Amino acid sequence: MDMVPLGVFLLLCMCHQSLTRNLFAERACCRRQSHFVYIGKDISGSPLNVDVGMCRTHCGQSRPSSFESGMQSYSRHSSMLEYLKEKKMRMLAAASRDSGPVSGGAPLCGLSATCEPTGTRVDKVLLIDGLREVEIIEDCHCEAKVTWCLRAPSLKTYFFETPYETTIDVGKCVGSKGEQEGFSCVPTKFDSTLVDTPNKVELIQTVTGCDMKEGCYRIPYIEYHYEITYSEEGLKEEKLKEIDVGRCLGSCTSGNRCLLRSASDSAECLLWAEGQGSACVPQGYKSHTFMNQHGQTRTVLSITSCLCQS
Repeated sequence: MDMVPLGVFLLLCMCHQSLTRNLFAERACCRRQSHFVYIGKDISGSPLNVDVGMCRTHCGQSRPSSFESGMQSYSRHSSMLEYLKEKKMRMLAAASRDSGPVSGGAPLCGLSATCEPTGTRVDKVLLIDGLREVEIIEDCHCEAKVTWCLRAPSLKTYFFETPYETTIDVGKCVGSKGEQEGFSCVPTKFDSTLVDTPNKVELIQTVTGCDMKEGCYRIPYIEYHYEITYSEEGLKEEKLKEIDVGRCLGSCTSGNRCLLRSASDSAECLLWAEGQGSACVPQGYKSHTFMNQHGQTRTVLSITSCLCQS
């Protein structure tokens, strides 16, 4: 074999092995970990904890589960207090190790990606106070960061491991928070999908569009009404009138206020008072007046703007 082609062949082999190792290491560093949360009491009155999972960047050998390691650690201590102290130190050390940089200060998913869920499933859990939907992360991957606001796929599985199992792209909004303070990438357009169930048909809301908005913002919401009009010849006509009445979405600040500030630093608050918080409510209105099917004048108000109000 000629020496030049042989050298090229060896170089390609080395590049392939290096790329394979990098892809494997990247996927291994971003993975699903157990994360149990208390969701309430089941119909027997017993507390119910569900492993909803979480996506974390972690490299290295697998460690035993928190329950196993906790039992092994507790057996080595003479008191619960000593066990809790050591457990807290272990958690702090693990957090700093898992979130710390690797190989030159780059994040474990790289500078251009974050560890995000690849898909979730929605489980319905019957609690003593009613039915509750719980979203559970199934797997994770390194997802590329974007610098603009856009809609990205987000797969959710409903009625998992049943004859009615369905996976829907419900969508999500991704992107930077923007240059202006208080703005973020949020859903602004929605659609819906019908899902068959053993008892009835359910309507699942999906995100179809995203935009940069403030914490409290207005979204379109269309209503249709029958309107009666008369032509120049005096003929009565009935048609559909479309009105964008709007809705207010988003979150506002908690409403907490500072009662006592530091004498040396006015930006430091020493005592906070918890407020009732503020809600995203309509600020401006517009009137739409028309004649309905019964010949009566009807007025429909539409939202033109929203604001945070306590």
